[in-house]
Amino acid sequence: MKQLLVIGIGAGNPDYITMQAVKALNRVDVFFLLDKGQSKDKLIDLRREICERYISDPAYRFAEAASPERERGDVDYNASVDELNGAKQATFERLINEELSDGQCGGFLVWGDPALYDSTLRILQAILDSGRCQFEFEVIPGITSVQALAARHKVPLNSIGRSVEITTGRRLAAGQVSDADSLVVMLDAEDSYHHVADPQTAIYWGAYLGTADEILISGKLGDVADEIERVRKAARAEHGWIMDTYLLRKS
Repeated sequence: MKQLLVIGIGAGNPDYITMQAVKALNRVDVFFLLDKGQSKDKLIDLRREICERYISDPAYRFAEAASPERERGDVDYNASVDELNGAKQATFERLINEELSDGQCGGFLVWGDPALYDSTLRILQAILDSGRCQFEFEVIPGITSVQALAARHKVPLNSIGRSVEITTGRRLAAGQVSDADSLVVMLDAEDSYHHVADPQTAIYWGAYLGTADEILISGKLGDVADEIERVRKAARAEHGWIMDTYLLRKS
């Protein structure tokens, strides 16, 4: 039987790797890498660096494939995500069938934690449900960008006795109503914090968390929202991509 390990590798700093992840890395024969283009080479480079740093026996190898991209623009969001995941499923199936032999162990190195805003687990389960590929898999948790954000800003995620909610920029921009005092926003491509009515709301924003390119800004929305938008735009233009997260806390 083929074995797969879905390993959370943290939010960008190789030191975020857990001891459980290190042990898992040393079990893998073939690592599957999805290339997202030249502008995101750093995402692949970090995975290679982690393997070089933590694997004691260099007998492993990499199997690479181009990562499918979601259709952008004026399209149905849910339909475009379904199409993307279907394309990823076909890619995963091919890699597992062609690059991994029975008795071998394959590894997916997932940014952050595989259980938070990542499609790998759903796709692997869909492959098993289809019956076109047989394997067993394990999940190794990782340090998320949410944890890294709170640590770098030196703040707890919650207020005492109050709830925390994790949502997306898309839902925030659509006017999501929440009674949570602390709102963590991920996948925000549209600077949706501008839709928050209270300018006294505190924001703790971070981009490229854990990397050498890390940027941190915090303050009241009324004071720093425009600065975050400007810095975010400049960073995206410089690097060709941006990965950011922020915490909103009611005044």
